[in-house]
Amino acid sequence: MKELAGMAGFCTPAATAAAHATPTPLASSRKHIVMCLSPKPSGGGGGGSKTVRLASTGAAPQVRALAPATAAEEAAGPSPAPLNVEYLAAEFAGHGVSFEPVGSSCAVKMALRNGSVAHVLLPSGLVTSYKPAMWHGTVTEVLHTNVAEGPGGRAVIRGGVSVDLRCAGADGVWSPSASGAWSLRDVRGNPTTSIEIELASAAPGNAAAARCVVTLHPEALATELAVTNGASSPMALTCAVPSHLRVSTPDATYALGLLGSDYRSVEPALSVFSVIPPDYGAVQQSAAGTTARHRWANRGLDMILSGGQGRGAADEPDGEEDDDYKHMTDAMCRVYSNAPKEFTIIDRGRRNSVSLHRKGFEELYVFSPGSQYQWYGKYAYVVVGPAMLEPVMLGPGDTWQGAQYLRNPNL
Repeated sequence: MKELAGMAGFCTPAATAAAHATPTPLASSRKHIVMCLSPKPSGGGGGGSKTVRLASTGAAPQVRALAPATAAEEAAGPSPAPLNVEYLAAEFAGHGVSFEPVGSSCAVKMALRNGSVAHVLLPSGLVTSYKPAMWHGTVTEVLHTNVAEGPGGRAVIRGGVSVDLRCAGADGVWSPSASGAWSLRDVRGNPTTSIEIELASAAPGNAAAARCVVTLHPEALATELAVTNGASSPMALTCAVPSHLRVSTPDATYALGLLGSDYRSVEPALSVFSVIPPDYGAVQQSAAGTTARHRWANRGLDMILSGGQGRGAADEPDGEEDDDYKHMTDAMCRVYSNAPKEFTIIDRGRRNSVSLHRKGFEELYVFSPGSQYQWYGKYAYVVVGPAMLEPVMLGPGDTWQGAQYLRNPNL
């Protein structure tokens, strides 16, 4: 329970009412990768620049989504060794960051002089809090994060901004997000302009290498990614960056700017960080007379990658968005294609808005749990973020880059 209480301090409480220059590209690291469990650094790698998107998902190795059962199994396993927080603080002191142990994890806090604050949890890489400075002189939390006690009494944190990255090659599927294998590589910047936290991860045998740079700007929070194929054979890459945005209720929430975008109705994409109401599957399938939550529990990411093939009779058919002020009151889960690179989520209840800009991603994932739940409660949120309907094929030495920017238009 101590771990549960400690992690709650670095996550957004779910049941409390709210008080709410273009980012630089990935930079070269000035330090070697630091493995957080030991003061001894180790190296990483890079590659080329060409990417080729697959014509169909059938040509790619199969990529499986993480189901809740997988998350439970991991949570029930042996507790990971605690991170060397003292070493991290000594090595990366300054730049406007601070480090604090949270159970077996480490919370990295970035704080700018204009008041904006963000928290990143290591080694999962989960952004658990983003509080941008507002026009009225205070800060407002825009992310939704739940903390619960999981199997074995360990704290389970879901929501926030996560990176669901998968690389499928000849040696199988590798995911730094699922394994919690992100290591702190570098910290750059200063509290006046911006602060960058660079994370790195490598597949066994250096078959793939990934970098994730989380940057806190005075007016935005950036998540920039680079993945390099270090193997001698091609690999299929899939990636999504879901952001759980806190709202008063989906009934007071609108998506502005999606008019004319094509969409596919899909089943929720699941990862170890997903927040999904336990009755969501049953509610969505009740009209078809089914009760199988597990019907989609193992297929969240697969449904997106297959373009929504194999959908149930109760699923909404494909169509074109005809509302530029899309009301998110009803339960919905869609992947939008041909959508603008930037759109805005407006919450009239909290009188707040967040703009999302994406690079390197063709599609946009949008999820609403519906409005039947308590205002400002555990399920008062919506999920948006860049996604892929088709994998990207990386040849040997190729590098893919993508990014998401959460912009605060209220400064």
